Amino acid sequence: MRIITGAFKGRHLEMPENKNIRPTTEKVKEAIFSIIAANLEDAVCVDLFAGTGNLGLEALSRGAEKCFFGDNSKDSLALIKRNVEMCRAQEWSVIIPGDFVKVLKRIYEKGEKIDIFFLDPPYKKGLYEKCFELIREYDLLAEEGIIIAEHNVCDVLANELSGFERIKERTYGTVAISIYG
Repeated sequence: MRIITGAFKGRHLEMPENKNIRPTTEKVKEAIFSIIAANLEDAVCVDLFAGTGNLGLEALSRGAEKCFFGDNSKDSLALIKRNVEMCRAQEWSVIIPGDFVKVLKRIYEKGEKIDIFFLDPPYKKGLYEKCFELIREYDLLAEEGIIIAEHNVCDVLANELSGFERIKERTYGTVAISIYG
C-alpha cells in the first residue's frame, strides 16, 4: 500500500501482519479521492477506525490541513503512529486511542468542525448508524462537510442516516462507497 499522490507520493505504508485490520485497497482509495478532490484543500479530516491510517495520510498528502486518526486496537494505533512518522506528518496528525464513541467525544471536546469523515468500521457490526448519530449529536460535521462510508455491497445503507442525505454511491467489486452530506 502506498500514498498515491501529493506531498507523500510514493511512500509505502507499513501494513498489518494479521487479518484483523482490513486496509482500503488502492483501487477504492483512488476512486474515493477522485470523487472528493475538490473538498481536500485545507480540510480537517477524521479517519475513524483508521487501521493503518491509509485514508487520512492520503488526505494529508493531498492538501488536508489536519487529520484525526481514531482506533481502539493497540496494533492499529502502533501502525498508524509508524506510518504517520514515516510520512513525517506528525505536525498535522492527532492520534486518538479508543473506540469510536470516545474518539468522537474527544473531537467534540476540542471544538472541531470536520470537513471529511472517513468511516470504515468492521463490517457486519452495525456501527454505521451509531457513528452517524454521534456525528449529528455532537454537531461535528462542517456546513459543507461530507461523510464517506466504506461498506460491503451486501450491507445496504439507508438514503438518509441521522439527517444526513446520501449524495453519491459507487461500487467497486465487493466494496461500496456511500457519501453523505
